[in-house]
Amino acid sequence: MFPLIKEILASNPSQADSSGLCVRGWVRTKRDMKNLVFVEVNDGSCFRSIQCTFDLSKDEGKTGMAETLAALGTGASVEITGDLVPSPAQGQTVEIAASSITLTGDAPGEEKNGIPPYPLQKKRHSLEFLREMPQLRARTNTLGAVMRLRSRLSWAVHQFFQDRGYQYLHTPIITGSDAEGAGAMFRVTTLDLAALAGGKKPDYTSDFFGRESFLTVSGQLEAEAYAAALSRVYTFGPTFRAENSNTARHLAEFWMIEPETAFFRLPENMALAEDFLRFCLTTILNECAEDLAFFDERIERGLIAGLRSVAETPFVHLSYTDAVKELEKAAASKTDLFEFKPCWGADLQSEHEKFLTEELVHGPVIVTDYPKEIKAFYMKMNSDGKTVRAMDVLVPRLGEIIGGSEREENLNALEARMESLGMESGHYSWYLDLRRYGTVPHAGFGLGFERLVQYVTGMANIRDVIPYPRAAGQLP
Repeated sequence: MFPLIKEILASNPSQADSSGLCVRGWVRTKRDMKNLVFVEVNDGSCFRSIQCTFDLSKDEGKTGMAETLAALGTGASVEITGDLVPSPAQGQTVEIAASSITLTGDAPGEEKNGIPPYPLQKKRHSLEFLREMPQLRARTNTLGAVMRLRSRLSWAVHQFFQDRGYQYLHTPIITGSDAEGAGAMFRVTTLDLAALAGGKKPDYTSDFFGRESFLTVSGQLEAEAYAAALSRVYTFGPTFRAENSNTARHLAEFWMIEPETAFFRLPENMALAEDFLRFCLTTILNECAEDLAFFDERIERGLIAGLRSVAETPFVHLSYTDAVKELEKAAASKTDLFEFKPCWGADLQSEHEKFLTEELVHGPVIVTDYPKEIKAFYMKMNSDGKTVRAMDVLVPRLGEIIGGSEREENLNALEARMESLGMESGHYSWYLDLRRYGTVPHAGFGLGFERLVQYVTGMANIRDVIPYPRAAGQLP
């Protein structure tokens, strides 16, 4: 297998295998200086490119190398062979003393045969411009670094849970239940859409599944079933929300991480969430220094210090009631502090979450015991009858990054809660069976993976941390 540029850059030119190396990748820049031509090549394996130096005085036109180099443009795909040597250039320790080059694809510098020139030249392109070409934007420094961090974070997720005895569970993409009760779901149907346009109520008994079906918003309910058999499970897969929100915080398709643990109550669930977030941040800080340095310099100043602070700082625990008191106190002292007035019973807004983390405790916060009216049906009620054993993990700069709860394991209590919300228990009979046969206390949480990637990179728009963003009105 041929070496990646990441491996070549870490090599020692004195090693025996440093001659006759073949570099494969895409041209970032080309510079001419008398008989010397310098070509920087990147293959996406790391942030840095490798410089390949061609001495045309040694070739004397014998191989056609000069003609190939003359036609070379940014974005061209190449194979370059040469020896690894110490580099006299500043900022790099090694380079390739090139002896041959092959252009493996056509990347014209100007319009040719109706093909426009390569659109990503050596200049800073706006992220808005890059979103218009998701097929090419990964070749830029920013998106390449994002995707490398995303890949490493994905691995860290599996490492964390596998090392703690959790089983990786693939939950259904198509479902008949709404775990969140939000109703913002994509419908899945094989019915004739033209027939449905007449205004008649659809007959779902003749549909593919014989009833209404949707793309999942969460794998939690199904994960609960397997936690009741395997004790510790986690999901990591795509989920969907049909929210018509054209903002920097919303996606229609995103990935969710959802552990579910039998015999856990809220305190153990909180500790797991804290350990998980700390593990992910520490992994990135230790293993992705080069890409993080780029984000710290170009995207979010102070990013690394902020991540390290969260990774090393104990999480403050604060009840929802106490949090609202602090927010009301702050709002009373400065009337224009918040756009949304904080009050008990209302959900916390992003501005409230940032105040709690950045102004009140100056670090990560876990808010617990929310009013039952603003949380899902499956959350366990507290003895006060007004709040549930829910938790939200808040971090500076972002706000909520994890949401979870202890689940209601008592059959009668769960049925009563569902009835009060007007839910059709028949659609959840399988879920209620978990409370009928060997029920146990259990808890879990959910983390939107893109929000985690957004947090560790400092990227302002969530559409820039997923390879192909899907949002309202946008389907390339």
